[in-house]
Amino acid sequence: MAQTEILERSTDLPPISASGPVQWARRHLFSSIGQTLLTLAVAAVSVRVAWFLLNWAILDAVWFTTDPQVCRDAAGACWAVIVEKHRPILFGMYPYDQHWRLVLVIVIYLATVIASLSPVCWSRRILLPLWTLSIAAMTILMFGGVLGLTYVPTSEWGGLPLTIILFTGSVLFGMPIAVVLALGRRSPLPVARGLSVIFIESLRGVPLITILFVAVNIFPLFLPAGMEVNKLLRITLSIAVFFACYQAEVIRGGLQAIPRGQFEAAASLNMTYWQTTRRIILPQALRICLPAMTNHVIAAMKNTSFVIIIGLFDILTATTAVMQDPLWRQFYIEAYLFVALIYLVFGLALSSYARRVESWVAVGRI
Repeated sequence: MAQTEILERSTDLPPISASGPVQWARRHLFSSIGQTLLTLAVAAVSVRVAWFLLNWAILDAVWFTTDPQVCRDAAGACWAVIVEKHRPILFGMYPYDQHWRLVLVIVIYLATVIASLSPVCWSRRILLPLWTLSIAAMTILMFGGVLGLTYVPTSEWGGLPLTIILFTGSVLFGMPIAVVLALGRRSPLPVARGLSVIFIESLRGVPLITILFVAVNIFPLFLPAGMEVNKLLRITLSIAVFFACYQAEVIRGGLQAIPRGQFEAAASLNMTYWQTTRRIILPQALRICLPAMTNHVIAAMKNTSFVIIIGLFDILTATTAVMQDPLWRQFYIEAYLFVALIYLVFGLALSSYARRVESWVAVGRI
């Protein structure tokens, strides 16, 4: 009788949870003989590769030396090439004794960006003066010619600061153009819609390299005699327009996701088209397409490497030029891994911030 009561009570207990790491591994990695063999094989290869990378990148690597022969005799990586060549890689052809100005530019830029990413600074009263002062300070430092600074033309700019300028300029100029094109493509006016479609499809249908060649070699032919537009400005605007055409299609998708009732509700309140767009439609559309917009922003950062075609020395082009040194040429893998790490850090930072903004949107913080 007692055993029967115990059995009856045991059936009322909740089932034992099977969500621990051991249960997960048993279910996904060792559920059958074939799955077990495959798991062990992949684990063995992973351990072998990890051990090789550990030896090559850390244990047998050379970290500090000015003698390339030491690196040739070593069995691992030669990170000393980055220590030896980091200044031309990061700063390109900029005058060597003026590199402190570029360091200060990078510090100002990063401080401004970090401050701008905080919702506290999203007020127009703070953000606009902040960027105005930062851009003015960075322009003075980059060009010089005032306050006792040596003048440096844009033809000598290069490295990481040039990459930052191209990326920031393409995004700052490209985003407003993208919004205008997206609204134009969704406009009820046939002329505005037609022009937007032609502009977007024409530029999306050609490679970025073609647009850069047009901006550098063909556009000056249409200017009046004696008139010249700065080459760096032309390149920045070209990348911005290319970026805007792709971003416009993303924003258009967000606009199409807005229910028709939103427009009707705004019309019932006697709101104009621009009031409806600015206060109701566009904020919702930008929130919807935020992940895709972030993807194109990251792509815009990587597109700056295309300026190698027209002779500007961004960080990737500067690295290629630096590694022509016959003494250090064979250690190009380490140099390109260093550049890849810089791109990776910027890309991960943008992705992480985008996810944080999505969480803010989900809880109604913004």
